Amino acid sequence: MVDAATLPRAGAMNRLCGADAAALEAGPLTVREMPVPAQINLRGDPKDKAFLDAVEGTLGCPLPLEPNRSVTGEGITILWLGPDEWLVLGAPSAEDALVAKLRDALSAFHCAVTDVTGNRALFRLSGVPARLLLAKGCSLDLHPSVFGPGQCAQTLVVRAGVILHQVDDAPTFDLMPRRSFAEYLWGWLDDAMAEYR
Repeated sequence: MVDAATLPRAGAMNRLCGADAAALEAGPLTVREMPVPAQINLRGDPKDKAFLDAVEGTLGCPLPLEPNRSVTGEGITILWLGPDEWLVLGAPSAEDALVAKLRDALSAFHCAVTDVTGNRALFRLSGVPARLLLAKGCSLDLHPSVFGPGQCAQTLVVRAGVILHQVDDAPTFDLMPRRSFAEYLWGWLDDAMAEYR
């Protein structure tokens, strides 16, 4: 029988694609496997001002209420996932502290605070042709007039479910695939970048 106490913490796991695959470079494009951030799924009533205020007071930034938007504060990024669902991203290995703070602050509210840190890897794609590269495997319209910094979406990239988040104007995109699809997506990105080598 496996003793769960001896298993590595989910937040500590990284380098799913192997030490030699931690970064890909091709001309102006780079993809890096990033340290796995704390990932907390938060569900609650966006119409409850007291709930919104309690979250903002705890995290230091408000929940994004506009669909497919993100908000970034001091060491925290919050992604809108649905009308009453958000993904709170924090520093690697900070999931226990974030969960404790949120559960304590929100104990009077009907809501859910769930640590999902072990669920997704994080790849950061950057470079001028990043949109063109993603267009090879993603059906979203990523034109800058439609999808810009601070926007996010749950989508498919070559059949792999990902959370896609545009971080800046470079453009830089964070791709968060489920861990079981991480190696597959990494291999596809490597292959798709071939024309830029």
